[in-house]
Amino acid sequence: MSMWFAVLHVLGRYIIILLRVISVVHFLVPTPISCGTRAVDLPDTRKRVLCPANCTLWSLSVFGSGVYASVSSICGAAIHRGIISLSGGPVEVHGLQGRTNYLSSYAHGIQSQSLSQWSSSFTVARTISLPLEVSSQTSSSATVASGAAKKPVKKTAKKPPPTTTANRDCPVDMALLLDSSYNIGQRRFNLQKNFVSKLVAMLKVGTPGPHVGVVQTSEAPRTEFYLSNYTTAKDLTFAIKEIPYIGGNTNTGKAILHTVRNFFNPDFGVRRGYPRIIVVFVDGWPSDNVEEAAILARESGINIFFVSVAKPAPEEMSLVSEQDFMRKAVCKDNEFFSFTMPSWFGTNKFVKPLAHKLCSIDQMLCSKTCYNSVNLGFLIDGSSSVGDGNFRLVLDLLLSIARNFDISDIGSRIGAIQFTYDQRMEFNFNEHTTKDNALRALQNIPYMSGGTATGDAINFAVRSLFKPRTGSNKNFLIIITDGQSYDDVRGPAMAAQREGITVYAVGVAWAPMEDLKAMASEPKESHVFFTREFTGLAQFQQPIVRGICRDFTEFN
Repeated sequence: MSMWFAVLHVLGRYIIILLRVISVVHFLVPTPISCGTRAVDLPDTRKRVLCPANCTLWSLSVFGSGVYASVSSICGAAIHRGIISLSGGPVEVHGLQGRTNYLSSYAHGIQSQSLSQWSSSFTVARTISLPLEVSSQTSSSATVASGAAKKPVKKTAKKPPPTTTANRDCPVDMALLLDSSYNIGQRRFNLQKNFVSKLVAMLKVGTPGPHVGVVQTSEAPRTEFYLSNYTTAKDLTFAIKEIPYIGGNTNTGKAILHTVRNFFNPDFGVRRGYPRIIVVFVDGWPSDNVEEAAILARESGINIFFVSVAKPAPEEMSLVSEQDFMRKAVCKDNEFFSFTMPSWFGTNKFVKPLAHKLCSIDQMLCSKTCYNSVNLGFLIDGSSSVGDGNFRLVLDLLLSIARNFDISDIGSRIGAIQFTYDQRMEFNFNEHTTKDNALRALQNIPYMSGGTATGDAINFAVRSLFKPRTGSNKNFLIIITDGQSYDDVRGPAMAAQREGITVYAVGVAWAPMEDLKAMASEPKESHVFFTREFTGLAQFQQPIVRGICRDFTEFN
């Protein structure tokens, strides 16, 4: 009886092995599919398929780049990715979770389409190897068949890999601009990807920590994925590995402009209140100018870090169109935003220092801009000489100024006071913390009518609007009046300026130039505005906004 049990035991082992081998063979033997078969049509999330030859490219529907929506043609995605050619061949399909913002791109004769969202995704790969656990078990079973059964070897359970949690001390939204030019070449491009993969692992990407997207710099910039596409380090590392090399010129300025204008968008995962960072990698030097793009980035509240690898030698500087490109590109030329590496070899020692810089939130100087970090106080003359119709023209000017600023609970604020002999707080800096509500409140201010006591109104503004201080925003007071004040304006205006308030004085009609200059901050010529007619107020909108930004920059 014991012999029968031994035979049955051995037969059972063989049957298990046979079933495993059959399952492996079933996976390894590709299943023929048609040109139009979609990933959503497959029953398994991981499968090996065989694409036919001579698929008609224009008829293949493909959504995404690198990661494709499951409604895409598998063969179309494989051709687009460069896995197979028109001659067809085997393709390994890996199912993934659904996501948002599938990106369009042109590659290998196929123009993929963008898609805002889909419930499931997939990637394609060339080949797979035989699973190690199957081959090891097969060899051990052969030993059982050849002789006496050996005691089973006790296997020690492998510890699961440690889970990485998001770095809460690094709450940033970051775009990595990878150099994909002819200058870097395929080999160094792969080394760059390896470095970036180690960087995102060091950053500990995830909610509520850093979110990272990638844009490629070449002849024309190309967004590979946005901030919301991958929110774990594991998924992000896999996506970076799959980024293809493009080639072309190193048009860094063009890539920065593209990123500022198109990447940092709430629809693509940008988070309110999080510092925004662009990390520019350049092998050698840019082919185009970066200064204009960098200015736009700074004005948009984006911190540019510049990582220069193998910077030009002295004998190569004659080839560089913008020789101080790094100084012009960074957020601020204070060495904090610049980073250099001699080559792409032996870069492990640079990962931690760069990650530390990118998470130093308190040094992100460009996160604060004149548009998102100011308090604008409007002091509005509501005296009888203005009249209701002209009062509306005054409000139109103030509305046009306010629309330029990012008004929110974490950004810029506006407040308004109307004055005659008395003062009326229309609303303070804390009452309307959304832009729509603030603009609506400003537009709906009712006209008072009365006398003119501008000095008392300035004192009231300092006492009631600007105190206590609201955060670290820079304070501005814009005074609009149409006539002579019945009280002194110089003393109150000087007191306001000593409190750190920058004063702009706008006069209409009979407002004395002497009073306007007495109220305005230095230099007077850029803080005083005057027009004979209320209809001329509109011309002051842009000069005042530009002046506020100039004052803000000098203050910081």
